[in-house]
Amino acid sequence: MASISKEIVIESTAEEVWKVIGDFATGPSRMAPGFVEDTQVDADCRVVTFADGTVVRERRVSVDHHTRRIVYAVVGGNIQPDHDNASMQVVADGEWRCRLVWIRDVLPDELASSMAEAMTHGLGVIKRTLDAARDPQHGSRA
Repeated sequence: MASISKEIVIESTAEEVWKVIGDFATGPSRMAPGFVEDTQVDADCRVVTFADGTVVRERRVSVDHHTRRIVYAVVGGNIQPDHDNASMQVVADGEWRCRLVWIRDVLPDELASSMAEAMTHGLGVIKRTLDAARDPQHGSRA
Protein backbone atom coordinates (compact mmCIF):
# COMPACT_ATOMS: atom_id res chain seq x y z
CA MET A 1 0.00 0.00 0.00
CA ALA A 2 1.31 3.42 -0.93
CA SER A 3 1.41 6.07 1.77
CA ILE A 4 1.63 9.76 0.88
CA SER A 5 2.40 12.46 3.44
CA LYS A 6 2.40 16.21 2.68
CA GLU A 7 2.64 19.24 4.94
CA ILE A 8 2.46 23.03 4.60
CA VAL A 9 2.68 26.02 6.92
CA ILE A 10 -0.26 28.41 6.88
CA GLU A 11 0.04 31.94 8.22
CA SER A 12 -3.16 31.89 10.25
CA THR A 13 -4.36 30.49 13.54
CA ALA A 14 -5.09 26.79 13.82
CA GLU A 15 -8.64 27.63 14.93
CA GLU A 16 -9.38 29.72 11.84
CA VAL A 17 -7.89 27.15 9.47
CA TRP A 18 -9.81 24.33 11.18
CA LYS A 19 -13.09 26.19 10.57
CA VAL A 20 -12.49 25.56 6.87
CA ILE A 21 -10.63 22.22 6.85
CA GLY A 22 -12.98 20.62 9.38
CA ASP A 23 -16.14 21.52 7.47
CA PHE A 24 -16.89 18.26 5.65
CA ALA A 25 -19.78 19.74 3.67
CA THR A 26 -18.13 22.81 2.14
CA GLY A 27 -14.48 22.62 3.17
CA PRO A 28 -13.03 21.51 -0.20
CA SER A 29 -14.68 24.38 -2.12
CA ARG A 30 -13.71 26.92 0.55
CA MET A 31 -10.10 25.77 1.01
CA ALA A 32 -9.22 25.34 -2.67
CA PRO A 33 -11.39 27.55 -4.89
CA GLY A 34 -10.45 27.14 -8.52
CA PHE A 35 -8.85 23.75 -7.85
CA VAL A 36 -12.19 22.46 -6.51
CA GLU A 37 -15.18 23.58 -8.56
CA ASP A 38 -18.03 22.18 -6.45
CA THR A 39 -18.82 20.15 -3.33
CA GLN A 40 -22.21 18.52 -2.78
CA VAL A 41 -23.21 16.54 0.32
CA ASP A 42 -25.15 13.29 0.04
CA ALA A 43 -25.79 11.68 3.47
CA ASP A 44 -22.39 10.75 4.97
CA CYS A 45 -20.62 11.37 1.65
CA ARG A 46 -19.64 14.38 -0.39
CA VAL A 47 -19.17 14.60 -4.14
CA VAL A 48 -16.21 16.80 -5.02
CA THR A 49 -15.77 18.12 -8.56
CA PHE A 50 -12.28 19.31 -9.48
CA ALA A 51 -11.35 21.88 -12.14
CA ASP A 52 -9.74 19.18 -14.31
CA GLY A 53 -13.07 17.33 -14.52
CA THR A 54 -12.27 14.67 -11.92
CA VAL A 55 -15.25 13.82 -9.71
CA VAL A 56 -14.81 11.80 -6.51
CA ARG A 57 -17.26 10.54 -3.94
CA GLU A 58 -15.74 10.76 -0.46
CA ARG A 59 -17.16 9.13 2.66
CA ARG A 60 -16.73 10.89 6.00
CA VAL A 61 -14.93 8.57 8.41
CA SER A 62 -14.47 10.95 11.34
CA VAL A 63 -14.23 14.60 12.31
CA ASP A 64 -12.41 15.26 15.59
CA HIS A 65 -12.72 18.91 16.60
CA HIS A 66 -10.51 18.43 19.66
CA THR A 67 -7.49 17.27 17.63
CA ARG A 68 -8.53 19.25 14.52
CA ARG A 69 -8.41 16.11 12.37
CA ILE A 70 -10.74 14.99 9.60
CA VAL A 71 -10.62 11.53 8.01
CA TYR A 72 -12.32 10.53 4.77
CA ALA A 73 -12.09 7.93 2.00
CA VAL A 74 -12.62 8.01 -1.76
CA VAL A 75 -15.37 5.46 -2.42
CA GLY A 76 -16.36 6.28 -5.99
CA GLY A 77 -16.31 8.64 -8.92
CA ASN A 78 -13.75 8.89 -11.73
CA ILE A 79 -11.10 7.44 -9.42
CA GLN A 80 -11.99 4.09 -7.86
CA PRO A 81 -9.20 2.87 -5.59
CA ASP A 82 -9.32 -0.58 -4.02
CA HIS A 83 -8.54 1.17 -0.74
CA ASP A 84 -8.25 4.84 0.20
CA ASN A 85 -7.92 6.53 3.57
CA ALA A 86 -6.98 10.19 3.93
CA SER A 87 -6.62 12.52 6.90
CA MET A 88 -6.04 16.24 7.23
CA GLN A 89 -4.91 17.62 10.56
CA VAL A 90 -4.33 21.23 11.60
CA VAL A 91 -1.56 21.67 14.17
CA ALA A 92 -0.83 24.99 15.91
CA ASP A 93 2.69 26.29 15.27
CA GLY A 94 2.74 29.50 17.29
CA GLU A 95 0.02 32.07 17.85
CA TRP A 96 -0.56 33.08 14.20
CA ARG A 97 0.73 30.06 12.30
CA CYS A 98 -0.22 26.42 11.87
CA ARG A 99 0.73 23.35 9.88
CA LEU A 100 -1.65 21.36 7.73
CA VAL A 101 -0.66 17.69 7.59
CA TRP A 102 -2.32 15.63 4.84
CA ILE A 103 -1.77 11.86 4.81
CA ARG A 104 -3.24 9.34 2.37
CA ASP A 105 -2.95 5.56 2.10
CA VAL A 106 -4.05 4.15 -1.24
CA LEU A 107 -4.24 0.91 -3.23
CA PRO A 108 -3.32 0.14 -5.90
CA ASP A 109 0.11 1.69 -5.59
CA GLU A 110 -0.13 2.97 -9.17
CA LEU A 111 -2.58 5.66 -8.01
CA ALA A 112 -0.05 7.15 -5.58
CA SER A 113 1.89 9.24 -8.10
CA SER A 114 -1.13 11.08 -9.53
CA MET A 115 -2.68 11.49 -6.07
CA ALA A 116 0.56 12.87 -4.63
CA GLU A 117 0.78 15.35 -7.52
CA ALA A 118 -2.83 16.46 -6.96
CA MET A 119 -2.22 16.80 -3.21
CA THR A 120 0.87 18.97 -3.81
CA HIS A 121 -1.05 21.22 -6.19
CA GLY A 122 -4.04 21.36 -3.83
CA LEU A 123 -1.86 22.31 -0.86
CA GLY A 124 -0.44 25.24 -2.82
CA VAL A 125 -3.96 26.51 -3.48
CA ILE A 126 -4.98 25.90 0.14
CA LYS A 127 -1.99 27.87 1.41
CA ARG A 128 -2.64 30.81 -0.92
CA THR A 129 -6.33 30.81 -0.02
CA LEU A 130 -5.98 30.57 3.76
CA ASP A 131 -2.91 32.83 3.97
CA ALA A 132 -4.71 35.46 1.89
CA ALA A 133 -7.83 35.30 4.08
CA ARG A 134 -5.91 36.62 7.07
CA ASP A 135 -6.21 40.31 7.87
CA PRO A 136 -2.55 41.36 8.42
CA GLN A 137 -3.45 44.58 10.27
CA HIS A 138 -5.48 42.87 12.95
CA GLY A 139 -3.96 39.40 13.06
CA SER A 140 -7.28 37.74 12.39
CA ARG A 141 -9.29 36.65 9.41
CA ALA A 142 -11.10 39.25 7.35
